[in-house]
Amino acid sequence: MIGGQSREHRFLALYALAWAGSTIAYVPFLTLLLPMHVRELAGSEAVRWLAATTFLGAIAASLCNIAFGWASDLVGRRRPFVLAGLLLSSVMLQIAPRTGTLLSLTAVIALWQVGLNMMLGPLSAWAGDQVPDGRKGLLGGLLAFAPASGALAGALATLGDAFSLETRFAVVGVIVALCVLPLVLLGDDGFAQTRARPAEGSEVARKVLKGMATRMWLARLLVQISEASLFAFFYLWLRSVDPGLADGAIARVLLTAMVIGALVALVAGDRADRTGQPVSPLVISSIGAALGLIIMALAEGRDGAIAGYILFGLSTSAFLALHSAHTLRVLPDSARRGRDLGLFNLTNTIPSLAMPALTLALVPSLGFSALFVVLALLALCATLLLAGLRRTA
Repeated sequence: MIGGQSREHRFLALYALAWAGSTIAYVPFLTLLLPMHVRELAGSEAVRWLAATTFLGAIAASLCNIAFGWASDLVGRRRPFVLAGLLLSSVMLQIAPRTGTLLSLTAVIALWQVGLNMMLGPLSAWAGDQVPDGRKGLLGGLLAFAPASGALAGALATLGDAFSLETRFAVVGVIVALCVLPLVLLGDDGFAQTRARPAEGSEVARKVLKGMATRMWLARLLVQISEASLFAFFYLWLRSVDPGLADGAIARVLLTAMVIGALVALVAGDRADRTGQPVSPLVISSIGAALGLIIMALAEGRDGAIAGYILFGLSTSAFLALHSAHTLRVLPDSARRGRDLGLFNLTNTIPSLAMPALTLALVPSLGFSALFVVLALLALCATLLLAGLRRTA
């Protein structure tokens, strides 16, 4: 028993580090480094080109996450896919700042998404293979530190204004490798420790799990639309509020929100394990996300805008991490965990397909405030879905 607990704790530590690394692979890139590069290439057309690259990248991400997650189910191993994805995404990350045209940059981003999701799809299923249900709240709390790690990497990459864009990309690539490789080299792989829940043999129980998973999917989709909109356009929005705000200051705002969100998620996840109420933190954090968006919509200056974003950022950080962990509890088929999590990943990528159209329809004519009000309403709809799930769980 002691040996089993030690192995479990070791895997949790390695996995949390690897998941942080996988987040570092895209957070600084999509929130800071890519917008910087697009602004250099596109000038006044930066918003439109950023929307286009996000749209095409999301299509590649959607298909590849499902395909590679499912492939790792069939092979029965996660490690080879994670390693290959790490290599491909790292190479593309270093090529991106050296592209000289928007067309070539779009092609590189598509290939980067292939590698990233070759890593992310199997990696997300790897936790379900090894972590028992009674520890998934703690797992969710640990996963919440991943966005904070991404924000920290962004802060480090923008720390020196004298750093070239190529140097900033290189710093991110090195950090990602240092975080992911320990799990690839030392982590337990395969499905040997997976234990199917007894309820999985009951058709009635499977239908109940499918119903719960559907509500979870819809709730995450609604919150992710809000998160994706801010994720892609946060830099440009905050610059519109205060054009003089330095890149490093913007990165520190992201970091503050993510660190507080991670601490909240860790406490809430551990409590959810002990009380057996994993849905309650999701309800509370979705309400917090809506309130943060309303504050941002009403803000007239930098301080109010930053305060609203910090509330939104910490709430969505906690929500997404704890949601990911609880999803592993309600998936109806443990033998196809990678495939099903790939379908859940559509809640991450579909918003990136819808978000550019939503943003371009509202922001040019009505401003960011109108966008934030719409996103707040979506977050409140997620709250209603989850409240109903709590009553039926």
